[in-house]
Amino acid sequence: MTNTWLDDFPARLKKLDHTHLRRRRAVVTPDGGARLKVDGRSMLAFCNNDYLGLSTHPDLVQAACQGAKAFGVGSGGSPLVSGHSPANAALELALAEFVGLPRALYFYAGFSTNTGIIPALAGAGDAIFSDTLNHACLIDGARLSRAQIHRYAHADLAALERALTQSSARCKLVISDAVFSMDGDSANIPALLALCEHHDALLLLDDAHGFGVLGPQGRGSLAQAGQYGPNTSRRVLYMATLGKAAGVAGAFVAGDDALVEWLLQKTRSYIYATAAPALLASALRASLQLIEHDEWRRTHLHNLIARLRTGLTDRLKNSSWQLSESQTAIQPLLIGRNDEAMTVMAGLRERGLWVPAIRPPTVPEGTSRLRIALSAAHSEADIDQLIEALATLARASR
Repeated sequence: MTNTWLDDFPARLKKLDHTHLRRRRAVVTPDGGARLKVDGRSMLAFCNNDYLGLSTHPDLVQAACQGAKAFGVGSGGSPLVSGHSPANAALELALAEFVGLPRALYFYAGFSTNTGIIPALAGAGDAIFSDTLNHACLIDGARLSRAQIHRYAHADLAALERALTQSSARCKLVISDAVFSMDGDSANIPALLALCEHHDALLLLDDAHGFGVLGPQGRGSLAQAGQYGPNTSRRVLYMATLGKAAGVAGAFVAGDDALVEWLLQKTRSYIYATAAPALLASALRASLQLIEHDEWRRTHLHNLIARLRTGLTDRLKNSSWQLSESQTAIQPLLIGRNDEAMTVMAGLRERGLWVPAIRPPTVPEGTSRLRIALSAAHSEADIDQLIEALATLARASR
């Protein structure tokens, strides 16, 4: 048989193995609290973004079941053709009210939201300004737009200002995570908005990891920055996902009415995709009630963050591992080499702890890390168990 480029894939996979970069999936099921059954074994999990512990909450399960009984399990088509149910419409109204913005648009998935709305906002001849540590969906959305892309060093507002000043584009779009998914640090939203005001730019803020966790009543990073209701700048378009703290699935964008209407008319990943099932919208409305009223979840989560940081700072002070400066539920522990990060992950797994090792290209070369994700479902004893296990593994690595 003639050689073909398709024969290259086994060798490519072996190269991933050699560099410790092949990803493998585990089969997981909930096992109560912060525990998961991972390939059949019960483990204490620090791996997911269920920050408030809502994904298995009985109120959400009941609401989803009621939604399924009322609307079925599928939506039938695009929201603009046959898929915009009363449940989805009610959710959009509730989301807009919750974040204090005029209008919201509900999408079936977070990644497709950003890859769709960015090309709807900017195109050839326009300019996009992107933080170097933005999530892949923001990066891909910018590439799809065909606009000129200016990447500025992470959180370097002076570099962003220079790039905005030098740009002659009429349409300028600044895109940034609100909470950066692999480092856990937060964007300076007031400063970003000030630059957008001065340079006639629009700010697209991705609050995937802040919505539900930050701000008064969990209303998100924008509200935490004082941008809520009448105080909100028309120069901000707010995006957040609903499969993390909200515990369900999907995403939404919210902002000025005309801006959101434009996105409805021009976003390909909204127009040409099947709508999210109404049962999810039903569950999400129940989730918003819990996010707003269960303040104890955020209080407990922030206490756990402080406990972890204090414990690891003390127990790892003689280690080369470095705990990032994050005050959010994302607590990255920088290890360095790919193989060492995988070894630490395996050591934790042997002790019944599941903490994912994050490697390139998700993070820069030489910065492989454990991404410790905390949840209100964790207990103080869970945190102490993780601290002790990491301290033991750190001593063994010296």
